[in-house]
Amino acid sequence: MSDRPPARARGRPRAEPASDTAGVRIKALDRGLALLERVAEEGAATLKVLAAASDMAPSTAHRVLETLRCRGLVDFDAAAQTWSIGVEAFCIGHAYARRSDYLEAGRQAMRDLTDQTGETSNIAVIERHDVVHVSQVETRAPIRAFLPPGTRGLPQASGIGKALLAHMPPERAERMLGDQPWPRFTANTITSASELHAALDGIRRRGWAVDDEERHPGMRCIAAPIFNVFEEAIAGLSVSGPTARIDDAAIEPLGDAVHAAAARVTAHIGGRRPSSG
Repeated sequence: MSDRPPARARGRPRAEPASDTAGVRIKALDRGLALLERVAEEGAATLKVLAAASDMAPSTAHRVLETLRCRGLVDFDAAAQTWSIGVEAFCIGHAYARRSDYLEAGRQAMRDLTDQTGETSNIAVIERHDVVHVSQVETRAPIRAFLPPGTRGLPQASGIGKALLAHMPPERAERMLGDQPWPRFTANTITSASELHAALDGIRRRGWAVDDEERHPGMRCIAAPIFNVFEEAIAGLSVSGPTARIDDAAIEPLGDAVHAAAARVTAHIGGRRPSSG
């Protein structure tokens, strides 16, 4: 029998149980990080304001701030006598953004959505004049949508395309869509600006879009946008399937599920949904 101690979770000291975090926090560090968060929330604030907001004595708060300033995490404006967030705080936050882009976060969301709905899940973006599919999780159902990465389509005839158009500056959307009338693929394809504007208004109100057999007869797609930190719609998440399964009664529940999944991806990458939409 080996005399070696049992394996421990990586990143933890030998004596600390992997499942127990109670009592291991360093109080001084914890208070320093709380003060850093307060600086970020205030934007620019005096020592007096920050100390009061953090329930610290001004002398203690000043020592903490000076320590953070030495690490580049906060800046001090001597003329205004205010403290603000430093560039190193941005660098640390950006490291998280590199780890958690929408494709990484969206992959798990697609798996969960396919498990929940039984339909194929997709992520797509708009590139120039097209919707481009960049990731897919297929359903096991025998009849299914198949849009492999690289598949292109027109945004006005796509669930994800319309979800992104609804949150795009109008002038950019007009340049991208080009001249009317647009191609008609089925009897349901949108071919005029007035029809599209009415559809986009509805998408902004409810938070999700529908491709109702507008590109392929017998197929429907329900989509919602993913937003970045600047409240920009950078990608769309969707489920697609045959109308035999995605009937009229299924559209709204699927819309709510897709909207919730896209919102989770947005939150995971630090994004924000526009307050007006």
